[in-house]
Formats: sequence, structure tokens, C-alpha cells
Amino acid sequence: MISYKPIAGLELNMMGAIKRAQSSSEHNVTEDSNQANAYRAMGNTIIRDSNPYLWTDPNDPYAVPVSVLPYGGIYDRNDYRMNSWDFRTTATYNKVIKNTHIINLFGGLEANSVERNSSWMRAWGVMYNFGDIGNYDPDMFDKLKNEGADYYTLSGTLERTTAFFGNATYSYKGRYIGNATLRYEGTNTLGNNRKSRWLPTWNISGAWNAHEENWFKKLMPTFSHFTLKGSYSLTADRGPYDISNSVAIINSLVGWRPVGSDQETTLQITELGNSELTYEKKHELSLTADMGFFNNRVNMEVSWYDRRNFDLIGPITVQGVGGEVDKFGNVADMKSGGFELSLNTKNIKTKDFEWNTTFLYSHQYTEVTNLKNNARVIDLVRDNGFALEGYPVRSIFSIPFNKLTNEGLPTFKVANGEITTDDINFQEYSDLSWLKYEGSSDPTDYGSLENTFKYKGLRLSVFIVYSFGNVVRLDPVFSNTYTDLDATPREFNSRWSSSGEENITTIPVIPSVRQNFLNPNLEIAYNAYNYSTERIAKGDFIRMKEISLDYTLPKSWLRPLKLENVNLKLQATNLFLIYADKKLNGMDPEFFNSGGIASPMPKQYTFTVRLSF
Repeated sequence: MISYKPIAGLELNMMGAIKRAQSSSEHNVTEDSNQANAYRAMGNTIIRDSNPYLWTDPNDPYAVPVSVLPYGGIYDRNDYRMNSWDFRTTATYNKVIKNTHIINLFGGLEANSVERNSSWMRAWGVMYNFGDIGNYDPDMFDKLKNEGADYYTLSGTLERTTAFFGNATYSYKGRYIGNATLRYEGTNTLGNNRKSRWLPTWNISGAWNAHEENWFKKLMPTFSHFTLKGSYSLTADRGPYDISNSVAIINSLVGWRPVGSDQETTLQITELGNSELTYEKKHELSLTADMGFFNNRVNMEVSWYDRRNFDLIGPITVQGVGGEVDKFGNVADMKSGGFELSLNTKNIKTKDFEWNTTFLYSHQYTEVTNLKNNARVIDLVRDNGFALEGYPVRSIFSIPFNKLTNEGLPTFKVANGEITTDDINFQEYSDLSWLKYEGSSDPTDYGSLENTFKYKGLRLSVFIVYSFGNVVRLDPVFSNTYTDLDATPREFNSRWSSSGEENITTIPVIPSVRQNFLNPNLEIAYNAYNYSTERIAKGDFIRMKEISLDYTLPKSWLRPLKLENVNLKLQATNLFLIYADKKLNGMDPEFFNSGGIASPMPKQYTFTVRLSF
């Protein structure tokens, strides 16, 4: 780093960095392992003819399968290398005029490059028990060629970014503060079009410290401080790093042929180009009020924000001209907003006792305002939600459940009010208005409440978290067939078992062999039940997140032991749910992933002793 100050208040800096990282991983499959022995399993003709790891010469009509790994094991190696450089030069100017006007100017440019390379290779016939020597069979390479497989691969990527930026801040007597930022950035991973590859972003913000005004003193100590802040900005992100089809992506490969000697190298269009692919952008307006009351015994901060995202990157289904049905582009716009509240209070404060409370609350919403794509039934009813114009980003829909038949089979109300058991096409793209909107998989309201009590050296903390406003898709446990290896949930205790129970339960019957024979599409019916309105629960919860108790021993007790400090702490985490939807049947609504509800969060108990000498 080089720094130079030519005049008072002006500082020039230049810095650069070069980084090189390399890592390797190995996988050793010894000759005694099951994987290696699978390549030579041919104890009889039945095993030999059924073993896909053996090799049969396609040029010999009378050939029998033989082993391509008669000796040794397998050695895999992966190597990853990264070379990068960064260059940055900046200029900073600070000026204070008559202790009234404070001016700060900052600007510069930066450039960086990241080159990543990886390689993989697999060695066959490694004799681990004989000094790691190689004893490979030439038939192995014929087998790999005929299967279109590799015994080594090489790959590399190059990312480069350049940016010019500037920032100006002005403050008048510490009361009024204005800030402006401008950044002009370009990257090689986006479209060739200049408007796509290069983008200016900016931010304008300001703050008013009302407690610096002379008239504010009349409000003290009822009003301790008050600050009002606001900003408006255009920011951008280049989007997912695995999407870079600004130009056509053409990869070379060895084309498959029935005979290895006929193979030849070819070129393949992996992704069609999209020269208009550009940054994901966002306009944001935010306002924040920070205030304190009663000599800062009560402190509150309220924030409101409104966002407009546009040019969001995602897949779009096209007509297939050019050989690609699904391609990536800037296909969506959305809006979001919300507000946040933070409240800190010192409820009681005496010489020996304190009681403090911290309350946090956040509300947010999202809505897809434009989406250049179509959704199928299976997309909208899946567990982690899907985007649909006019709804939240991760919306969950359900197939409307009607009732059970007199045989205990589920029925559903589909398009045009039709009642059916199995006439449901999960790949349907047509009108999906018959599906029921359940809600978002993301909570709309969440926060926490913490109370802390202190008495001399004793401290007790109780921390509660909460979340509301989302729904959860229950596990898809229902099927038209089961085996003795299947584990069934407690809902099965209330399933239909005899005629007339369709009026008192909505849990379908376990189908008999006869029912499956007479209704060959029962698999569709039970899959539809898994994604029906009966398999939705609220994701709302209130959790006792943590209770901790710690005690700091008095100094007078420690002097004879020559200790400076001793602290004992007992901490319990994830103790229990205060509230959750009973329909979850004990499953944890806070910890779920695609595929349904996961295991409950474990309880943890920790005892800590801290000593200072």
C-alpha cells in the first residue's frame, strides 16, 4: 500500500493484492473394497450377465463380459486452483470550515480478476498393497470410451470487474447531514450490450439531529434525543454466479459412438446467448426515526422501507427455437416493503438491582408484479413455494380437497367445480385459478423479546423469539401402497376404516390390493392429497429460545485465591415451543426445508467457567 498527502486534508492511496489458493482432495478405493470388487464380480453366469461394471466387446458377437479391473483399486484426485488480483486507488479530502461546515470527499477506482481452474482424474488398477504401483487393463479405456465417460476433466472460469466510485458528505453543525454516492461498474459475465454490462448505481441520504437544535433543550429530559434519517438509492447485483449466458456458451466434447474407434471431437451449444442479460436492480426508499425518552431510559427506533426490484434473473420457457426450451434472462419484477421496531427500556435501576427489556418487531411483504414465465401445478403446490404474478415471492398453493368417498378415497374440486379422484395433471400449464392460495412460505412478522435481571453479581436472561404469517406444507407421507419398512405418522390413527367414517374424518384409507387394481390411477389421487388443502399448517410459533443464569463471584472471595475474576454461567437453548399449530403434530415449524418438516431443533445445556488470573 502506498499513501501520499500532497496538501493538507488530501490523502492519496494505492493498494494492490495478489492471491493464489490451491487445494486437493483424494479418494482411495483399495483393492479389498466392495467398490473395487464390484468390477470383478462374476462368480457365476447370472452374476456375470447382470453386472453392469463388466465389459463386453461390441465388435465381437460371441464375447462374454470380462473384468476391466482384474487387479488393484481406484484412485480419485481433485485439484482446485484460484489466482486473483485486486487493484484499488482512492483519494480522500476532508475539510472543516469554522467548526461549522464539515466536508468529506472520497473517490477512486478498483479492478479485480478471479481465475478458477479445477481438474479431476481417476487412476485404475492401483495396487495399494504393493507399493501403490499401477496395473491397469487396456479394456478399461475401451469401456470408458463406449460409455462416453471420462478418466480426467479440466475446467476453468475467468471473472473480471471494474468500478469507478465517488462519495460526498456534508454536515452543518452536526445537525444536518447529507450524503451522496455514485458507482459505475462493469463485469465480463453480463451481456455484450454496453447498457447491460455497465451500470451506474447511486445513493442519496440525509439525517437531521434534532437534539442539536437549541429549542430541543426545552423538551429535555422527557425527550433525550431525536434523529430522523432517510435515503433513496438504486443498487444492483449481477445475479446468480452460475448464470452467465450473456453470449452463447459452446463446449467441446467427444461425441458418443457405438464403437470407440469411431469417436470424434464435437462442439455443443450448452446455452444460447442473451446479449441483453443485465444486472438485477433495486430502488429503495427508507426512513428511520431514532428517539430516546426520560434520560435515555427508553430508546426506540422505527424504520420504514419500500423496495422495487426489477430485471430479476430467472428461467423462462420459450418455444425451443435454437434447441433450448428453458433459458435464463431478466424475467421478473417485484415490490416489497415493511417496517421495523426496536424498543429498549430500563424498567428498574437501583444500586443492586436492574431490569432491562429489549423488544424487536419486523413486518415485511413481497409481491411479484411482473413475471415472464408460466407455472405448472406441481410448481405452485411444492413445499418451498413458487413465484406467481400478483402473489408473494414464495407462495404456496393447494389442490382443493373435497371429501372422502364411501370407500375412503380422497376427492378434489378442480377446474370448473368438477369433482374428481385422480383426473389431475401436475404438469398442466393452463388456467390454474382453481388452486387455492394458502400463503407465503416466508414469515411476514417476526421478532424477539428479551428480559434481563441483575442483582449484584447475579444475572438472569430470558430470550423469546416469535414468527407469524407463513404456512408450511406437511410431509408427503400418503401413498396408495405401503410396505413393512414404511414409518407412518400419527395421522394414520384417524384414517378412514369403514363406511360412514367419511363424514367424521378427512384422512384417506390405506388402499387394498383390490382398490389399487380397480383404480390404476390411485397414485395420482394420493399424491394430490399430499399437496391438498388438508396438508397445510400455519408456520406461526413462539419459542423459548434461551434462558441463561450467570454469577460473578465477589472480589473479596477471590483475593485469598489470587484470582482476578471468576464467572459461572449455565445456559439452556431451544427449551420448548410456547405456541405452534397443533396440525404440525409436534414437528418444528422453525426448522424446515424443501421436502417437508425436518428434525426438531435440539435442546442444548451449557455450563461455562471463566477464570482470570
